[in-house]
Parts: sequence; structure tokens; C-alpha cells
Amino acid sequence: MSDSTAIPVLTIDGPGGSGKGTIARRVADRLGWHLLDSGALYRLVAVAASESRVALDDVAGLTGLAADLNVEFRTAADGTEQIMLRGRDVTTEVRSEEAGIGASTVAVIPAVREALLGRQRAFRQAPGLVADGRDMGTHVFADAPLKVFLTASADERAKRRHKQLKDKGIDVSLAAVSRDIVDRDRRDSERSVAPLRPAEDARVLDSSGKPIEEVTQTVLDWVSNI
Repeated sequence: MSDSTAIPVLTIDGPGGSGKGTIARRVADRLGWHLLDSGALYRLVAVAASESRVALDDVAGLTGLAADLNVEFRTAADGTEQIMLRGRDVTTEVRSEEAGIGASTVAVIPAVREALLGRQRAFRQAPGLVADGRDMGTHVFADAPLKVFLTASADERAKRRHKQLKDKGIDVSLAAVSRDIVDRDRRDSERSVAPLRPAEDARVLDSSGKPIEEVTQTVLDWVSNI
């Protein structure tokens, strides 16, 4: 299609630990659509900044990294995600708590967000796109025909994140993870640029206490009706 706006987009926004990444990946796989993990892009900027010794308050340096981000998303042989930065596998670094905190910091910088905006929109390709993030429905793909805001209680999100870290062999207390969840929610919702909030036309889905497959099917049912 020559008109990219005719290509359907499903946006799934929500706070950290809500399960939006898992749901977005499952829905994209079921539909055979492309997947955009926008949060990974901000994490990649933070990882690239660390590698290049660029401070997180160096706006010009961070913007330059964002504009020239050499990244490739792959699927590993075992079916898991694989994120390549400058030809190197940085999946573990990108999914670390440090990268998450760094991403939340650089995401409030308007110049960085602008540098990544065109790159995100370029993911809109036939037959469709599932875009996972925090401002996909409110800003990046405001014309998307279906927008989902996925949430869960702060307590449940902290427990999910704590389990993920434990499974990866990362020793961190639940209390520390809970504090990070609360702090990140505050930063994301209070930032002046594209704050975390449901789009006016978004469907809010609370995943608290619900199995992954149930949440996935709910979203798929909504997609079938657009």
C-alpha cells in the first residue's frame, strides 16, 4: 500500500509490569503482524549512552545516539527475542533494571523522542502493526483504529517484575522492585511530553489476576471487530 495510514495499527500502552510486551508479542504472532517494542528503543538509547560514555543529561549526545541508533530486532533459534545493537546481542542489557531506569530518564527529553518518532512510524507496514509502549495511542499512532491501555495493580506488577528478575538470576528485593514501579509510574505520568495515560478512545483492560491467554484472547476479539 502506498498510503501507510491505511495499514491497521493496534496500540497497546500501559505502565511497566502490566504485561503489554507479552500480550503485544502474542497478538502480533497470532495476527501475523509486525511488532514494535517502542520501550526497547528508549532502553537501547540508554544502553548506547552507557557504552559510548554519554551522560543521561547530555541532550545533544543522547539525541545523536537516538538518530543514528543501529538496531535490529530478531527472533532467536529458541523463539525468544534478540536485540542487536551495532551487531552485538544486547538483549540482556536492554532488559535490565538499569536500562529501564535510564529509558525512563531519556524518554522525557523532547529531542530524543522526536529523533525516535520517525523510526517508530516506519514500522507501520502491511499487513499490520502491533505497537507496544506508553504513548503509542496518544501520540505516535493517534489514528490507530484500536487502542488498548493495559494495566494491573501496582502490587501485582511488582510481583511479576520481581519474578522475571529472579528467573534471570538477578537478586533484588520485592520492596526495591515495588519502589521502582511506583517511581517509574510517577515519572511517566507526570512528564510534560507525552505523559502515560489512556488515549480518549482507548479500551482499558485490567490484567490483574487474569491468565495471559485470557488477556490475549480479549484483545484478539477486539481486533476482529474493528
